[in-house]
Amino acid sequence: MNATKAATLDTAIAKLPRVPLASVRPTPLEPMLRLAAHLKSPALHIKRDDLTGLAFGGNKTRMFEFSLADALAAGADTIVSGAAVQSNYCRQLAAACAKLGLELHLILRPVRDIDKTESQGNNLLQHLLGAHITVLEEGKHIIQTGAIQAKVDELTAQGKKVYWPRRESTIDLDVIAYVEVGVEIARQCQAQNIAPEYLYLAALDTTQAGVALGLTYLESPIKVRGFCPLPNIDDRHQDMADLANQAAHRLGLDTKLSAADFDNDDTFVGEGYGLPSPEGLNALRTLARTEGILLDPVYTSKALAGLFAHASDGRLDGEAIFLHTGGNPALFAYAQDVLAE
Repeated sequence: MNATKAATLDTAIAKLPRVPLASVRPTPLEPMLRLAAHLKSPALHIKRDDLTGLAFGGNKTRMFEFSLADALAAGADTIVSGAAVQSNYCRQLAAACAKLGLELHLILRPVRDIDKTESQGNNLLQHLLGAHITVLEEGKHIIQTGAIQAKVDELTAQGKKVYWPRRESTIDLDVIAYVEVGVEIARQCQAQNIAPEYLYLAALDTTQAGVALGLTYLESPIKVRGFCPLPNIDDRHQDMADLANQAAHRLGLDTKLSAADFDNDDTFVGEGYGLPSPEGLNALRTLARTEGILLDPVYTSKALAGLFAHASDGRLDGEAIFLHTGGNPALFAYAQDVLAE
């Protein structure tokens, strides 16, 4: 790690508007001795971003420190957003809005039929946290985007000051949250005297873009291996490069990444987004029974399944960190799948 560059990143990030939401930062970096022994793999560690706090924690809490600070700076009193019914993003957004006194409207798309009728897991918590929730009849992204825009227009017409996060001009704020995690990881590795070759994570866009930018800028040798939760996202490597470069520009960094700088595998998706896979469920159960750590059944567990496959076929040929981005409440919404061994 380049200590001078780490200090430069600290200074650049500190200049951005921010609201404190994460109760634990930096999050722990812990060894996984029993899992490594089980897999007969090189040493394994886990970065516990499931422990950030705020309604069971997760990676999004870090992002809202920047994006909701931007919303408040713009004078917003109402947030409108949406994702899947069991979205970790929306659950943490509901908690953040409750903490900051912001009105929240969530337009959610169902992945399974049960998502339209059952309030469990993340969706239970979103209701408990006071979000105004609309579950759509169809799960198509284009329908959801139109419904979110309609809600923004409706609330604006009522005189509310509405903010829609993760738009093109602000999505790099989410990336910057994970640039900071890259710095955390590099410093923790130095403090613990460990030298991992790989960082594994479940990621599609901002999380991987952020850690890749942070580690690259710091001249860290750690290679980031991401596992995509969605099928058929052909432009994701270029999209992540664009996001990283947008964040670099906001931070005043001279680093520029290309699509070739991103390793992101979509072969562990299984039947589709939001649906458990046998490999992911096996990884989830194995981690629970070797380390006492819980993953979610449709996202982080699929990334750990990728790590398991690499350990089996020899691609995990050096020490590694698994970045746990959270999502544990979803376990309760997929109980039958999780327990069906």
